[in-house]
Amino acid sequence: MIVLTLESSCDETAAAVVENGRTMRSNIVASQVDLHARFGGVVPEVASRQHLEAITMVIDAALDQAGLKLDEIEGIGVTAGPGLIGALLVGISVGQAIAYARQIPLVGLHHIEGHILAPLLEREIAFPYLALAVSGGHTHLYRVDGVGLYTTLGQTRDDAAGEAFDKVAKLVGLGYPGGAKIDQLASQGDPELITFPRPMLHRGLDFSFSGIKTAVRNYVIAHPESTQPENLPDLAAGFQAAVVEVLTKKTFQAATENGLQRIVVCGGVACNRGLRLAMQEQGVKKGVEVIFPSPLLCGDNAAMLAVAADYYLCNQISSRQIRARASWPLDLVSRG
Repeated sequence: MIVLTLESSCDETAAAVVENGRTMRSNIVASQVDLHARFGGVVPEVASRQHLEAITMVIDAALDQAGLKLDEIEGIGVTAGPGLIGALLVGISVGQAIAYARQIPLVGLHHIEGHILAPLLEREIAFPYLALAVSGGHTHLYRVDGVGLYTTLGQTRDDAAGEAFDKVAKLVGLGYPGGAKIDQLASQGDPELITFPRPMLHRGLDFSFSGIKTAVRNYVIAHPESTQPENLPDLAAGFQAAVVEVLTKKTFQAATENGLQRIVVCGGVACNRGLRLAMQEQGVKKGVEVIFPSPLLCGDNAAMLAVAADYYLCNQISSRQIRARASWPLDLVSRG
């Protein structure tokens, strides 16, 4: 099956064409980062309007890159949640219109489901495996027993890890988004010079990152010189080390407790070099395979949705009646 997938849950407008749920024919992403940077974060109404302007061009570009016409598409997959309602409605409405006009099946998909299945576009991975989905809006641990078969093992109780990165970056004057800037600075600093707390490190599999953000704020107030260019790498390294240690230890704790020998790390924060290094080192030490998607598949994109879309459409799980959901626990997908 040749599937067109659409992603518009936040501030990226994306479209992709994927064949048989594995072969990427195209994957186009139009980012709104520069537009929202002036506001210090994503503005939902601005994001929705930008999706409206970009989505037709993004679809055309995806079809052109795939060397296909719209009438060759056999099914549609769209992100139905979780995300910004206005943004989601753009992708859903366009997907419904195409499906209705062409009389082809349509399925609404979970954004995080796309992330945790994304590595299957690049290689086969045997089920079950553990997935750490870590981004600006999510930090969750899932047991993945198959497509549509997910169990939440742990999740953040407040800020997501990526959100903490962006807020700390803004706090120290790096602007928004700042996660990548923190990572770059951290590689130049001493992670042991400034020590920040590791919240909930020994308390179950849930996460909490608001305390680390507050600790950085209090440190900066007490030591204003820490945000000077010559000192900022050490501050960034100390902060990143705290977040990475919590993510790594809890992930491997979950793998051990559930007897899982494969770990997928996905979402935007999976691009973080410090996290990649720590997870891979621990994987070698524990004899556990750690898998990261390529950077393009870590950030929000449409191709990642195609693994689930192809599976559901081929199993005749589809509906033209799709509801946009701001909140949607992945456990409730249950369509495997």
